[in-house]
Amino acid sequence: MIYFDNAATGGRKPDSVVRAVTASIEGMCANPGRSGHSLAVACGENVLRCRKLLCSFFRGQSWERVIFTKNCTEALNTVIFGMVGAHTGNTPHIVTTAAEHNSILRPLFFLEREKRIRLSVVQPKNGIVHPEDIADAVEKDTIAAVFTLASNVTGAAIDPAAVRALLPAHVFTVCDGAQACGHIRIDMQKAGIDALCLAGHKGMHGIQGSGALLFSNRMELAPFMHGGTGSESFNTAMPAFYPDRLEAGTLSCPAAAALAEGTLYLDENLEKNAAHIRHLTAFLIEKLQNLEDVRVFSKPNPFGIVAFDCALLQSEFFAQELSDHYEIAVRGGLHCAPLMHRALNTSDGGLIRASLSEFNTVREAEYFVSAVQEIVRGLRGV
Repeated sequence: MIYFDNAATGGRKPDSVVRAVTASIEGMCANPGRSGHSLAVACGENVLRCRKLLCSFFRGQSWERVIFTKNCTEALNTVIFGMVGAHTGNTPHIVTTAAEHNSILRPLFFLEREKRIRLSVVQPKNGIVHPEDIADAVEKDTIAAVFTLASNVTGAAIDPAAVRALLPAHVFTVCDGAQACGHIRIDMQKAGIDALCLAGHKGMHGIQGSGALLFSNRMELAPFMHGGTGSESFNTAMPAFYPDRLEAGTLSCPAAAALAEGTLYLDENLEKNAAHIRHLTAFLIEKLQNLEDVRVFSKPNPFGIVAFDCALLQSEFFAQELSDHYEIAVRGGLHCAPLMHRALNTSDGGLIRASLSEFNTVREAEYFVSAVQEIVRGLRGV
């Protein structure tokens, strides 16, 4: 099968990642931070190695503030609820955008319904969220702007450095990096990002069940989960120090091993991979734009996302045709981003999303275009 669903989960992993996961399961299956025997110590060292690699790769401020989660959703919930839980004073105000995934929208709307925050949602203009519109939504009691670095629907980006430059100093920038991390260089300190949430299983080339939160030294977060940490066992509260304060329960050593190797692979290959993905993405967009009854919603982007629809067939059925008759994997329907679909006027039929990685080829892209063209011609009875 031709796999064009990398924005959901990366379909192919570097060999180094596969070897690391296999070794972790076969020869180093122990609990980090819970025992003193050699295997547990080795697992703990591997986890620490991954923290330090992620901190260096994204230019975080300290490895202690690299928190492992099972996905980007958990990372976003950890920082959103942790930030609000640590706030004292008046009901805080938060700014977000209509481009967001439900992993941002649902926590924020839940907190709004519970009257724990006030919320403003910035609308995109022609599918683009502008930094000045985020800044214009800031109020006296605003504590954070929470936004994606790249739309999972269209691949449209929001520049965190441009947002940071327009915000008051006390307002945190919290970024969803699910679609951006692993595709572009992200320097948290240079861009002024206070919290970066990532999915290990997408552009970072890790496995499912991996994610991370990196946050700055000026943020303090209340625990989102409570449980065992292997430290301060007589303390009935979570430890006061990071990362233990935000990591309850056993960590996944295979996930950390995979994410570490994925980070090393990207550090060496990111620019080369990015150029290839940009080329394939621009190629697909150009070719699809020339097809009758096909409407493209993406512009060339470094995230490998190409979203389009067909006036003759609903997106889920179009995606099913590609799978059943051409063995091409894409995603159809609504992409867990309801406000973005509303802004694009695609709430009824959704969109077909092809998402690419560096492992995809020009030949696969050409075959995909011919498959789309053939389906459209069949629908038109030509």
